[in-house]
Amino acid sequence: MDLFGADNKVEQRIKQLTQEVLHHNKLYHTHDEPEISDAEYDQLFHELKSLEEEFPHLKQANSPTDQVGAAVKNTFKSVPHNVPMLSLGNCFNEEDVQDFVKRIGRFLNSGQLPELVAEPKIDGVSCSIRYEKGLLVQALTRGDGKVGEDITANVKTIKSIPHFLHKTANVPDVVEVRGEIYMRDDDFEKLNEAQAQNSGKIFANSRNATAGSVRQLDPKVVASRPLKFFAYALGDKSIDFQNHFDELSAMNEWGFEVVEEVAVLKDVASIMEHYYALQQKRPALGYPIDGIVYKVNDIALQKRLGFVAKAPRWATAHKFPAEQVTTVLNDIEIQVGRTGVVTPVAKLKPVAVGGVRVSNATLHNEDYIIERDIRIGDTVFVERAGDVIPKVVKVVESKRPAVTEKYNFPKNCPSCDHSLLREEGEAAFKCVNHTACPAQQREQMVHVVSKNVFDIDGLGPKQIDLFLKEGFIEDWADIFVLKDHRDALLNLKGFKEKSVDNILTAIETAKDITLPRFIAALGMHMVGTQVATLLAERFGDFESFKQAAIHQPDQLVDIDGIGEVIAQNIHQTFQHEDSLKLIEKVLRFGVMPKPYQPPKGQDGFFAGKTVVLTGTLSTLGRSEAKEKLAQQGAKVSSSVSSKTDFLIAGEAAGSKLKKAKDLGVHVLTEQEMIAQLL
Repeated sequence: MDLFGADNKVEQRIKQLTQEVLHHNKLYHTHDEPEISDAEYDQLFHELKSLEEEFPHLKQANSPTDQVGAAVKNTFKSVPHNVPMLSLGNCFNEEDVQDFVKRIGRFLNSGQLPELVAEPKIDGVSCSIRYEKGLLVQALTRGDGKVGEDITANVKTIKSIPHFLHKTANVPDVVEVRGEIYMRDDDFEKLNEAQAQNSGKIFANSRNATAGSVRQLDPKVVASRPLKFFAYALGDKSIDFQNHFDELSAMNEWGFEVVEEVAVLKDVASIMEHYYALQQKRPALGYPIDGIVYKVNDIALQKRLGFVAKAPRWATAHKFPAEQVTTVLNDIEIQVGRTGVVTPVAKLKPVAVGGVRVSNATLHNEDYIIERDIRIGDTVFVERAGDVIPKVVKVVESKRPAVTEKYNFPKNCPSCDHSLLREEGEAAFKCVNHTACPAQQREQMVHVVSKNVFDIDGLGPKQIDLFLKEGFIEDWADIFVLKDHRDALLNLKGFKEKSVDNILTAIETAKDITLPRFIAALGMHMVGTQVATLLAERFGDFESFKQAAIHQPDQLVDIDGIGEVIAQNIHQTFQHEDSLKLIEKVLRFGVMPKPYQPPKGQDGFFAGKTVVLTGTLSTLGRSEAKEKLAQQGAKVSSSVSSKTDFLIAGEAAGSKLKKAKDLGVHVLTEQEMIAQLL
């Protein structure tokens, strides 16, 4: 079974998890025929999400984690959230916490950390409960963050959730109280004992038991389960508070339980002190927590900080350390990813880590193995970083067998036997035989047909493997002439005329592709849909992009958001004659990348303009200024050129200001920019 490793064993694992989660999503939500339990699905999804957070440049184009949660089920009414229920970013150590604090400071352009409220992160099921005139009228699950499941009838059976808000001076006309449905530890154990006695389902942990209980179709069954609710935030509301701590106090006055272990903190030292104290206290709390959530206390600052992607800038979750266990490393397997990176994977004697049975773990790269002197036959410590990612962290040298040998990293690709290359400054070895290595070609084909690239319905890993075996395809260009094998396809088991014609029609339709998707399809290292869109915006059509990639790589570095490493990856791809021939073959087989059509910008002074920031901004942080400009439809670049419309000059502006004046670019002060943004 394929797993992951560093920068391309990881990529292979991400690829596998993406396909598995999409597969199970379709079975569960569309066909109502799940192949795995909710617990197994949650394990796959959370492992994928954590890997993508640690290695964002390896995220697949068709990743299911672009949604905040999971799509709603057919068994409950789907209801949009008035205010989205977003997820949180994660911290795993003090350095991550410091980075979170620094990001807030940079965005607010302030050297002082605003007050943070620290709350235990309950390991349960999120829920938003709406009250109108003090009366409970609706309860929704998180769902995908935008649309939730209506579980009102079930929520009304939970005794710790009031049907009427307690009358106080600040009861609003409309308010959504958000929190976590959970089970206490002792109640969970009793539930499992009862389930065992009645030959019922045994739950792996209290969170899965809670999720299974909340989604019961019969409210009487839900009422029989020991569910409780902790309130932690407000969603839609007709009342404003100055800070989050006041919100918690108000919810407590209205009749909700709020966790007692809440603290207001003002610096990293007090944050870490509170973190370690709660970590020690965790086993005695009596309810499941997996970390601490930090939130900026000041509501006005929360609004100013806003959101990035699917999470707020003003909050994060600080996870507790991963559980560690020891087991035997039986072998080391080398796996090859789509971009040629080879990654070592530890094949372990199966062991339960954090409630999950693990038989594979990442070894990252050659340096990682050498630094820890990891050998086949060793007893090793294995942990699931962030309670998700299995990895080998240390050897138990006292248990090393009498006869072992240092591990020698292979010199040749296990798939094609081509020599492996490790470039100076790089940690990973690569197989540079990109167009002839079977492992890379297979992964590239699966990438090409995925949802956010060519999006060819009916083609996935199983079909690709079958077509390779039958000799219908040798590279991804061959996918676009599969119609030549129609008769042979009809002779394959499980391929009927309608399904074959549907696939061939989908292939023909996919040939008319947008430029960003086509660039992403090329499989260049670190070039996903986001980078591909930046390239499409700059060059407009594929031929212009190709010429720049071949002859003028400096133009790539000039694009804001593309650094020297990505530019070099692109340039190297177009230096290989085999790569150019493959691209020409794809185009010859009818694929037609369309010239880029930029989305219509919003109305405003900076709409459609290219803007560069320089110097120190005294009022807005640089990140906040960039976001406000982008919201108005501006394109923010990092370098001044003849195409620059405005240079925003802060204090101590240097060479960019001089270049702008030399080119006749219109220069604005920070205050002039703010006046146009308001």
